[in-house]
Amino acid sequence: MHSLDRVDLQLLRALCVDPRSTFVALAQQLRLSRNTVQARMARLEESNAFLSFDRRINPVALGYPLTAFIEVHVQQKRLAQIIAELTLIPEIVQAHGMSGSTDLLVRVVCADADDLFRIDGTILACDGVERTETSLAMGELIPYRVTPLLERAGRDSGADRPDA
Repeated sequence: MHSLDRVDLQLLRALCVDPRSTFVALAQQLRLSRNTVQARMARLEESNAFLSFDRRINPVALGYPLTAFIEVHVQQKRLAQIIAELTLIPEIVQAHGMSGSTDLLVRVVCADADDLFRIDGTILACDGVERTETSLAMGELIPYRVTPLLERAGRDSGADRPDA
């Protein structure tokens, strides 16, 4: 990933405010040419600055109102096989490899408690999974965000100064 300059940070902050902004709208708002915006956006896309669109789709709209986090303890030599099997479970929306006492932290969405029980059983049925510990999310208190990081980067780089 290339380092972000003042213009990149301005583009990303504008997209945080209005993710549906067109290149023309961004160019007008930031007083840049449309070609500059288009080239910058292409470079940001190529450098993997953007996450996939499906992160913006609320699972509740799909019938999955509950979120749970499942700590999965595995036999390390079977980790690749376990990950391949977990990928086949559609209700798993995210998984992280962890350091410490837990091997994997798996975020799942489910329709209800019975559905969560079924999903947990499916995870436990994977060869090499030793045990799980499940916690039901009671609510998202701080949603996924990067705007504060963009604001800090802008301050640190002087991007917020009018003469920058």
